Amino acid sequence: MRSLVQTVSWFKGHHQASDGMKRLSEEDRPREKLDRLGPTALGDNELLAIVIGHGIGRLDALEVANGLLAEVDGLHGLPRASRDDLHRVRGVGPTKAAQLLAAIELGRRTLTRAAPERPQLVTAREMAAYLLPRFGSHRVEQFGIVMVDTKHRVLKATAVSRGTLDGSLVHPREVFREAVLRGAAAIVLFHNHPSGDPSPSRDDVKLTRRLLMAGDVMGIDVLDHIILGDTTYFSFQEAKQL
Repeated sequence: MRSLVQTVSWFKGHHQASDGMKRLSEEDRPREKLDRLGPTALGDNELLAIVIGHGIGRLDALEVANGLLAEVDGLHGLPRASRDDLHRVRGVGPTKAAQLLAAIELGRRTLTRAAPERPQLVTAREMAAYLLPRFGSHRVEQFGIVMVDTKHRVLKATAVSRGTLDGSLVHPREVFREAVLRGAAAIVLFHNHPSGDPSPSRDDVKLTRRLLMAGDVMGIDVLDHIILGDTTYFSFQEAKQL
């Protein structure tokens, strides 16, 4: 049986080893370093330590990461590592092995899958063909925007207001908030007429003028306002009313 002195000595050594990450100055710990300098400033073992999260027993996360890289012959060996390979590393249990395999697979997918191509919509007819299946033929009026980049490629189309059968309340603040957050170069306004008739009302004309003025103030071009019927549309740009 250990003496009291031996027990205290063992506890101190165990505590100091398992708390090894704390031996680093705060600014040199992987997570703090990432926050301060960004991920590109971290070494392979530091990035891996963040994925691992925390150590086990006498090993901290950085030590586990170092052991893992040694086991698989460096970072490039990780994609070929199996669950059994990971389990052979001290400090890597089932949960950590699953986290590592998931992170590796996500990284692989970002390299092998091309980003979906964003449609480029230049004419009112093209924009209406894009919007009608999504927002036409609704029983309730919806007002929204299509955000595009400088080449008229769609960033996102979203409804910003849903009203009643009689109309929709639209405020410029709501219209341009997401466009600013998305970094849109321009927007196309749209809304549907539940009646199925896309002819603009007097209120539609007033709203279009109001949002054109707001766009000038915000520095975001309003390219068109398209009213959607069931299968037809009206474009203020085509009608030369912008």
